[in-house]
Amino acid sequence: MDKIIPIEKNGEYLVEITGLGHEGEGVARINDYAVFIEGALIGEKVKIKIVKVKKNFAFGKLLEVIEASKERREPVCSIYKRCGGCSLQHLSYEGQLEFKKNRVKNSLERIGKLKVSNQLPVTSDQLPVPNKEEGIILHDTIGMKEPYRYRNKVQLPVGESNGELKVGFYAARSHEIIGMDTCNIQDEVADKVAALTKTWMKKFNIKAYDEIKDTGSIRHIMVRKGFRTGEVMVVLVTKQKELSNKEEFVNLIRDNIEGITSIVQNINVKKTNVILGEKNITLYGKDNISDYIGEFKFNISPLSFFQVNPIQTEVLYNKALEYAGLTGNEIVFDAYCGTGTISLFLSQKAKKVYGVEIIEQAIDNAKLNAKENKIDNVEFIVGKSEEVIPELINKGIKADVVVVDPPRKGCEKSLLDAIGEMKPSKIVYVSCDTGTLARDLGILEERGYKVREVQPVDMFPMTGHVECVVLMSRVEK
Repeated sequence: MDKIIPIEKNGEYLVEITGLGHEGEGVARINDYAVFIEGALIGEKVKIKIVKVKKNFAFGKLLEVIEASKERREPVCSIYKRCGGCSLQHLSYEGQLEFKKNRVKNSLERIGKLKVSNQLPVTSDQLPVPNKEEGIILHDTIGMKEPYRYRNKVQLPVGESNGELKVGFYAARSHEIIGMDTCNIQDEVADKVAALTKTWMKKFNIKAYDEIKDTGSIRHIMVRKGFRTGEVMVVLVTKQKELSNKEEFVNLIRDNIEGITSIVQNINVKKTNVILGEKNITLYGKDNISDYIGEFKFNISPLSFFQVNPIQTEVLYNKALEYAGLTGNEIVFDAYCGTGTISLFLSQKAKKVYGVEIIEQAIDNAKLNAKENKIDNVEFIVGKSEEVIPELINKGIKADVVVVDPPRKGCEKSLLDAIGEMKPSKIVYVSCDTGTLARDLGILEERGYKVREVQPVDMFPMTGHVECVVLMSRVEK
């Protein structure tokens, strides 16, 4: 018998919010049927309109907050409800941190089938340290003192709508550009560059790219800033190599942007959603800028991967280093090492670090970063971690500690199997996805490991994203 759906599309209902979904959307239940409502908070009574109905759940639009949560805040952004960048500005920052901790807890228990301790991880003389065998210690989310203006990189689409030039962000789940004058999670320099670029385009009648017709010139504006160095890079992404009035653009940016170090034209001739092309032409200054994470210096090109929140990245990496518990005698494998940022942190206290990454350009950057910082106890290898690590083991090279920092899809099962067979004393798992993290931790527990501690870190305030660092240790059966 088919399930009877107790609501209908376009119907209006008064509901109470009893939970928050994966991205922080409110969850209400009508006769045990789930309805997701963006912008609603736990404990609120709200009026909604049903906009989409599925077999087991529906989506509602928030029409009115009848009874507001004490955690509700007025968003600081004027386009918050239209832009797809932030999802939690209406929730207090303390509430955001608690939501992210609960999101991690729910994933560990529901997906990983892991037990989280209900005891606080205290270490004072007055209060007992929880028995780690009773469950995982899940720490409070580490937040930022100032949860705005934290991003060191912004990519702004450029387009036209009804003859009006727009520079801003895409609306949620669409390619409609929402024009913006300021973004409160980006560095202020991005606001200035966007305004100057619009002025230049209007003055010289430079056309924005039309992704439907595949015509026009300016596709995106990218701004990168070194938070410690103050160096600024401006990248103009164009459809063609030919760029009229580029000298005027260079002069405008150079004369008005403090710290300008590099102005680059990136050429992307393809009809694609990929933002950057492969060809760069430096119009002014250097080919790259530099910045620091901890004591390590990194060179950043237009195409380089570099963490967008350097303040919290340092927190994340220091926690990974702490969990690794290195004494100077250990061999460490860093799987999915990227451009070597975590590897360099680990090198401070390890005997030798082997970093493995499938993307050759990232390994080239990792080697340059090691050379720049005069690090000689790190070796970087191109290849799939699940293939390279067994090869290292066959050569007699075994790790005492393994660090993994996989993409959103998590680790390959064959890699987890190889780690289990190698039996390192510790595994440190750095994750950007709570679901695949919980799945992989469950697999590793079956391979003879115990999850000891989980530390959520808020890398992206005002959004639903959360990063985690996890400590696992070997349990002899």
